[in-house]
Order: sequence, then C-alpha cells, then structure tokens
Amino acid sequence: MGNNLKRRDFLKLAGLGGAVFASGLAGWPGAAAAQAGIAHDDFFFVQLSDSHWGFEGAAINPDAHGTLQKAVAAVNSLAQQPDFVVFTGDLTHTTDNPVERRRRLSEFKDITAQLKVKTLHFLPGEHDAALDNGKAYREFFGDTHYTFDHQGVHFIVLDNVSDPAAKLGDAQLAWLAADLESQPADARIVVFAHRPLFDLYPQWDWATTDGARAVALLMPHANVTVFYGHIHQENHQMTGHIAHHAAQSLIFPLPAPGSQAKRTPLPWDTTQPYHGLGFREVETRRRDLPDLITELPVNGA
Repeated sequence: MGNNLKRRDFLKLAGLGGAVFASGLAGWPGAAAAQAGIAHDDFFFVQLSDSHWGFEGAAINPDAHGTLQKAVAAVNSLAQQPDFVVFTGDLTHTTDNPVERRRRLSEFKDITAQLKVKTLHFLPGEHDAALDNGKAYREFFGDTHYTFDHQGVHFIVLDNVSDPAAKLGDAQLAWLAADLESQPADARIVVFAHRPLFDLYPQWDWATTDGARAVALLMPHANVTVFYGHIHQENHQMTGHIAHHAAQSLIFPLPAPGSQAKRTPLPWDTTQPYHGLGFREVETRRRDLPDLITELPVNGA
C-alpha cells in the first residue's frame, strides 16, 4: 500500500465501530479527475458509527462511559493518521430533554476533539435529530447533508434521520440530483448515510422511506459505494452495481434482521467482552477490481 499503513496498525483499533481504508491508485477516480490534475495518492479514513453517547445499561455495555474514549485513543495510536474521520450517526443516545440532548452533543464533541486528526465529518442519526428535526445537532455540527471532495473522490453526506418519517424529502433529493449532475458518469462517489437507503428490514426501521429515489439518482454513475450505520452489525447489500456496507456499533450489537421478535440489543457476554463490536478495513483498488473489505473484531478494548 502506498501509504505504508500496516495491518497491525488496524489491529490497534480496539473499540472502533468501523474503520475504512480507501486506496486511490493511479487512475482510480477516473479520467475526468486525472484531466483536472487531481492527485491520486493513496489515503485512508476511519469510519465510526453509533456511539450512542449517554446510553445507560450495564447489562448491554458496562463500559458505556468508556468505549468512545477508547476508540479515540485507538485512532490516535495509529502509526499513520487517517486523512479524516467520519462519524455516521447516532453520536448520542436519544433523550426527550432538550437540555440533556445538548449536553450529550457537547460532551461527544469534546471527546472527539481529542482526535489527532482535525478533519472530522459528522452526520446525525435519528437519536441525535429526529425529535427536533436536527435543530440541536446543527448547533454543534452544522449542516446535516453536504458534500466534500478528497483526492479525486466525491463524498456525499445524506440526512435520512432528521425527518421523523425516516425520509430524505423532496428538497434534499432535488439537492442530490443537482449535485450529481455536476459529476461525470465515471466519477468515484462515496455516500455516507445513517439509515440504509434500501429496504433492509422496514419492520425494524431499517430502511429509508424514499431511499429508492436516491438510489435511482445514483444509479447512472458507475462507481458508487454507500457506507451507513444504524443496524449495529456488518451487512453487505447490492442495489444493481451499487454496494452498501453497514458498520458495526461502538456501543452494542443488534440482532440479525428478523432473527427475533423485537429489535432489542444483544446482551453483554462476559465470556467475550466487546463481542459484536468491531471495525473494518476496506481497500479500494483499480476501478475494474472489487473493493476488498476485511471485518476485524474488537480486540482488547
């Protein structure tokens, strides 16, 4: 790998809810980016998801007050720091009290500010935003949907949680359509969302009610990958040529879709501490080769 990031460095990421490595090999983002003179150096970023800061429940996670800090320390211990860190929603655990909601958001922001990497990207989860349409979240983290570009890759952050109906909405979909119109058909596009954009298991709120419209807008682009959280477990799904990859959680695992009557957290296993919490390594190679994704367990968190 061009950035000399070794596998043993990833293994230090005890407590992470999803680490993603993207390799921008020569020519990877496409001819348009190359003609624009954009550098294609290898780079990697770390994805963290579903920390649920403020959660209480010793039977589910007796280290609920410490797992996020362990994740921050683990990222800081990497021999080579990532280009950026992205948090894919449910930064905090839901509360009806707006004062407490802001306190949790503030504490979460203070903890993550301890990361050595200062380029951080955030998006809300329904626990952060559904009760007030994202008002408190925006006070601390700004826009709930936006784009950014890095090393020839176009990143799109979607908000499918601020609307309590679990939808993107017409205005955001129009914004997405306009953004995609500015991207060539072979642009390298990475989408971050909290909920899945497809109907994974709507009975458990594992869907976006108008997600199919977003997928349809993305479909004309040949190189699209979606990373999301919300379901607290590894999951891989294709919608046509678009790959969707769910990240594990920092706080507790959830059952497989439809595997039990209710969507209740899996209890803490004292014989296997941190079981079900993990992170992943994703190596993206040339456009004509598939991404390599390695899921790694939490080890010694």
